Amino acid sequence: MSDLICIVCPNGCRLRATYEGGELKVEGNKCPKGTEFARKELTAPTRSVTGTVATVFAGYPVLTVKTKGEIPKEKVKELAALLKRTKVKRVMRVGESVIENALGTGVDVVATTDMSKLISDGKG
Repeated sequence: MSDLICIVCPNGCRLRATYEGGELKVEGNKCPKGTEFARKELTAPTRSVTGTVATVFAGYPVLTVKTKGEIPKEKVKELAALLKRTKVKRVMRVGESVIENALGTGVDVVATTDMSKLISDGKG
């Protein structure tokens, strides 16, 4: 038995997942998404990651980033360490890849801020 809180939608349903006769049974979900969330969470949990990376620009020391998709949950800490070691050396725009195929997951880490607007405005 596993107790989970579904994070797929704003409802935040409290789920109770059990296996009965080899089949997953989920209780507490208000929509079908809860069942799929529980199945995924118990077999291959993934997470989206947001964070920052350092830049070489004195007036713009950090750039906000996120994964373009979800990565395996067990790689989140490793990705956080990689972000900490990463330094951006050129102006990035929203959606540009800062790290391609992060940790071999097939998921890119992309910029979530347009540095060119801030730097061209004299703020960077």
